[in-house]
Amino acid sequence: METNEIIVHHATENNLKNVSIRIPKHQITVFTGVSGSGKSSLVLDTLAAQSRRELNDTFPSFVQQYLPKYGRPHVERIENLPAAIVINQKKPAPNQRSTVGTYTDTYALLRLLFSRVGQPFVGYSDSFSFNHPQGCCPRCNGLGEVTDLDVHKLVDFDKCLNDAGVIHYVAFEPGQWRWIRYANSGLFDLDKKIKDYSEEELEQFLYSPQIRLKNPPEGWPKTAKYEGLVHRMYRSVLNSEEGKLHRELLDPITSHGICPECHGARLNQKVLSCRIAGKNIADVIKLPLSELRAWIDQIEDPLAKDIQDTLHTKLSALIDIGLGYLSLDRGLSTLSGGEIQRCKIAKCLNSSLSDLLYILDEPSAGLHNHDIERMRRALEKLRDGGNTVVLVEHHRKMIEMADHIVEMGPEPGMAGGRVLFEGSYKELLKSDTPTGEEMRLTTSLKAKAREAKGIWRMEHIHLHNLKDITIEFPIGNLVVIAGVAGSGKSSLMESFYRSMGEDVVFVSQRAAGASLRSTPATYLGVADEIRKIFAKRCGQKASLFSFNGAGKCPACKGKGVIVSDMAFMDDIETTCDVCKGLRYSKEVLQYEVDGKNIAEVMDLTIAQAGEFFRGTKISEALEPLEKVGLSYLHLNQALSTLSGGELQRMKFASYLGSKDRIFILDEPTNGLHIKNIRSLLKLLNQMVDEGNSIFVIEHNIEFIKSADYVVELGPEGGDAGGRLLFAGTPSEMKMSEKSVTAEYL
Repeated sequence: METNEIIVHHATENNLKNVSIRIPKHQITVFTGVSGSGKSSLVLDTLAAQSRRELNDTFPSFVQQYLPKYGRPHVERIENLPAAIVINQKKPAPNQRSTVGTYTDTYALLRLLFSRVGQPFVGYSDSFSFNHPQGCCPRCNGLGEVTDLDVHKLVDFDKCLNDAGVIHYVAFEPGQWRWIRYANSGLFDLDKKIKDYSEEELEQFLYSPQIRLKNPPEGWPKTAKYEGLVHRMYRSVLNSEEGKLHRELLDPITSHGICPECHGARLNQKVLSCRIAGKNIADVIKLPLSELRAWIDQIEDPLAKDIQDTLHTKLSALIDIGLGYLSLDRGLSTLSGGEIQRCKIAKCLNSSLSDLLYILDEPSAGLHNHDIERMRRALEKLRDGGNTVVLVEHHRKMIEMADHIVEMGPEPGMAGGRVLFEGSYKELLKSDTPTGEEMRLTTSLKAKAREAKGIWRMEHIHLHNLKDITIEFPIGNLVVIAGVAGSGKSSLMESFYRSMGEDVVFVSQRAAGASLRSTPATYLGVADEIRKIFAKRCGQKASLFSFNGAGKCPACKGKGVIVSDMAFMDDIETTCDVCKGLRYSKEVLQYEVDGKNIAEVMDLTIAQAGEFFRGTKISEALEPLEKVGLSYLHLNQALSTLSGGELQRMKFASYLGSKDRIFILDEPTNGLHIKNIRSLLKLLNQMVDEGNSIFVIEHNIEFIKSADYVVELGPEGGDAGGRLLFAGTPSEMKMSEKSVTAEYL
């Protein structure tokens, strides 16, 4: 039997139309196609899910309960499937203590290095950890930042303890559980204003440590201790999980800043006294990775040799993939999805494991053409290590580098899910598929830029890595902010956003809906309208047509699945037998509007629903989503399944029809096929013609060529960036000698 191919038999996951395909092993295969055509369904939801499920099955059932759960993909079988490593752009859970150093395991090696050769000796490896009691700064507990309580904002000194609103925090109203501890202590006159307390009383009320009362009044709990209000707030609120939950309530009564004791270094003074070649560990982790590698290489102590070699290898992988501008103390939450993904790739590059299946979801995201070459070398290194590399991609350069290309389509959603093409890049260029046709088209540089309606001048900008930039932005234009990753594009737009105030709409890629139950129908507010139509036409209450309300299936409570708890084995999810996964009760499903019940209507795509409700408010509300190229989404599709680019376009859709507004978009081409990019460009140009100003942070060459005005930062990322390389029209950019982007035009 042939084992040099992964063979998929009859995949029907999501919109896949009974797909059978052969993927060559030990090669780079790119899956491309218009947005929503079924690429992710085949690569991530079928290949990756099946591989991870089967790998999990090799562990004892006790261990399996702690492993992530993967749904069973709808596929007959897959032959010769290697163990899959999925390298996506998903950020780890937000955590103040996670940095580039802790995430890439390089900080642990640095700690070991300082404990071995640093002078004076202050302790072993753990002592250099800001997450360890021996190493952390006692003032900020290893966070580098402090949150200080403003007593005058917490307590109203003009009131007494019996007055409502005397203490501005949860459960301190008279009669509530936190207030009782002060009122029942017998220490204070409850009708005396706080400002009239004696010095001793005020000290006891605010700053007393935990004490047992000598003569507690009746009703005081036997084991209870009294504690001053400020100490109690720090101990049980600010320095606990509660503080995270009630951030909005705490913000008005606290101030945040860099720790005055460690000055943001996170470590105590004893640890910071230990140095190698004049630098302590806090100095070292502030260096850009490229400088850090050079510093490590010059250490001559023989005790450092092994650690030096390992650190050099790890840092080189990060630098070679284009992250040399990052520093190890950079918070993980400040990295983009593309930067996180490249950190993950770098971790894999030094692995000696072979015959793995590496699956990458749009590794070109956030990358300038200048950086794509580094990414290509990294992926070739993975392949040449005896592995199979599969990418979901749209970028021309990434498609060009592939050994094998598969195109899905022809359209998004239910009109997609078929394999249109399999073959080489040369064969793709000759094909009549959507990607083949688009690849043959070239966009010419914009011949004549629009006249600016005004100029917004900004002087001496120093935010983050920006180097004293003075710039004039044209208003009433389509402006593209370009530059390599980390060059300062987002910082420049952040400064612009701050200087313009409330006049600017920043459309980010963060999740549009906070709940897993959020769908396009709920986000656009059409779910209620649809229920009202059913209620009116069927003579029933609107709540009957909700699977969260009266209309839910009694067996699965509106979930569509029954989850069986198998103790320490995998929970088993089975489609609900009663509602067949539709979530609604039988009673609801007997009511129809124009031949469809509520479950069938909610499963329509945006395009189908627009037709079904033509001439109604619902059709009007859905129209903007069609214009931004999201017509393939289903009304009941969870927003959690959408990419960052899709979420951004959904949010942007709600602003269509605006006049005289200023918009900032952050890489709107993420996840977009070349064909969809042209549609988006057409839409943005139309909005500028209607009097709006649009600023786009973007690497896409089609966007740069079509702009009225281009601003480029660089020349590199991090400290080596933040300079203004160019500002002008695309035609002028082509002639610029400083521009890094010019050669790609």
